[in-house]
Amino acid sequence: MFGGFQQNRAAAYAKVSVETGVNTADPHRLILMLFDGALLQVRTAGIAMQSKDIPGKGMAVSKAIEIIINGLKVSLDMNAGGELAERLAALYDYMSERLLYANLHNSQPALDEVAGLLATLREAWAGIAGQVKTAAA
Repeated sequence: MFGGFQQNRAAAYAKVSVETGVNTADPHRLILMLFDGALLQVRTAGIAMQSKDIPGKGMAVSKAIEIIINGLKVSLDMNAGGELAERLAALYDYMSERLLYANLHNSQPALDEVAGLLATLREAWAGIAGQVKTAAA
């Protein structure tokens, strides 16, 4: 009877927490949040795939693609980033294609591949946090 109420409260709290994080985060932290969001959606798609929740899988894959293309890729500075930005843009396009493939073919290996790529990029991005703060100062 109250399960839905508790879930709604938890979802509302999570939304406020994310919105607060976005409003107070520096640009470097925002990119980390995009990586975290994309990883969460890829994992959610995998869980939905295992439980044969086709609509849930499709929604999670769509959200992951949205974050990758309209968040991570759009944030690239193609002028200042040069070849690295071009390669990252191509990698983000590849990840998007692999997610579409995973959705259409129920491919857990494709989801795992994208999750691995995202995790590696996130780790590298997190690793330069100190350098970004030093350069900004």
